[in-house]
Amino acid sequence: MTDSTPTSTAGAPARHSLWTRDFLVISSVGFLNSVCFLLLMIVISKVATDRFQVSPAVAGLAASIFIIGAFVTRPFLGKWINQIGWTRTLYLGSIFNLLLTLAYLGANSSFLLLLVRFLHGAAQSASAMAINTMIASALPRERYGEGIGYFTLGQTISTAIGPFVGLMLIGHGGFDAIVIVCAVLSAVSLLLVPLLHVREPRLTSEQLAESKGLSLASFMERSAVPVALAIMMTYLCYSSVSSFLALYAEHIRVTTAAKAFFVVYAAVVFLSRPVTGKRFDTRGENSVMYAFTAIFALSLGVLAVATHGAVLLLSAAIMGLGFGALQFAGRAVIIKITPLHRMGQAVSTFYIFGDIGLGIGPLVCGFLISWIGYRGMYGAMAALAAVSIALYHVLHGKRVVKASSET
Repeated sequence: MTDSTPTSTAGAPARHSLWTRDFLVISSVGFLNSVCFLLLMIVISKVATDRFQVSPAVAGLAASIFIIGAFVTRPFLGKWINQIGWTRTLYLGSIFNLLLTLAYLGANSSFLLLLVRFLHGAAQSASAMAINTMIASALPRERYGEGIGYFTLGQTISTAIGPFVGLMLIGHGGFDAIVIVCAVLSAVSLLLVPLLHVREPRLTSEQLAESKGLSLASFMERSAVPVALAIMMTYLCYSSVSSFLALYAEHIRVTTAAKAFFVVYAAVVFLSRPVTGKRFDTRGENSVMYAFTAIFALSLGVLAVATHGAVLLLSAAIMGLGFGALQFAGRAVIIKITPLHRMGQAVSTFYIFGDIGLGIGPLVCGFLISWIGYRGMYGAMAALAAVSIALYHVLHGKRVVKASSET
């Protein structure tokens, strides 16, 4: 412990404040952006079909091209965010978020809709990159787990609010009403940015040189890759739920219970997140990654044998505890092990591997379903999640154990 570490009157280390203005503003901006994303994502395929009579393939592209726009731009944002500046990147992303949200009102062809969606994905990627980089500077190091837990909790809540409000508005006010609501939320998000006073790193000439050129290291953070690889496997497993739960519920005839699956999931995440976040800080990342990956694997196993709605919802509750913890823990580990001046590349690395898992997961699961059926597929995903424990141990966990034994 250095001499500059704050201490209490009793001589023990003092806990830094978590609920600072910067933390609250960053969390609020992230929450508002997530709600806007989900409001539009849940209805955009229907809008493309109803307004422009496009094929199902083009309607699907209208949804996925947003993710493509974010995926394409994210590595470059991670590379350049320190040169541009974190706050300036957030300003630019927020301004273009608002402008491109309003642009939906003028998209009078399927081509323009696709173009707006692609650019909107790039703009929101800029905002997300800045937010997820800033959060590392806004949190006290000894409370990373708790802080990232609360920060990502807002995104979890948005998964329940966004689709619900989106479907309600499309039924009563139409797509224009959704656009207006998203524009208002984007404007509020933009107005919050001037309240930020996040400390940005001052880079040395050597650190600036690391981001120059076209080497892989200038786009990605090497130290983040091992954890990101392990998290990628869990995201691949989770994609089996986000992509095929509705069809599986029809197959086993529990569609009524399936409607409440993500509500139960979100409720358990909300209730457990403060506890799991504190566990990360007090007992270390391994205590979260090992235990809750096993819990996530168990939830997939329960889902594979579900024959009744109550069992399906039990799986949702277990999954909320397991995968809900992994969503923040992986990010917290990467923030913990990455130097501040490389945080942009580290955040980019995390998202790239997460997107790969979510992207290839439905393809893998679709193949498995045609081969061994829905139950077999979920059983395979449970086994793969269990294997990811060993992968995490080999790539990162054993180093933590070794470092602990040497101190």
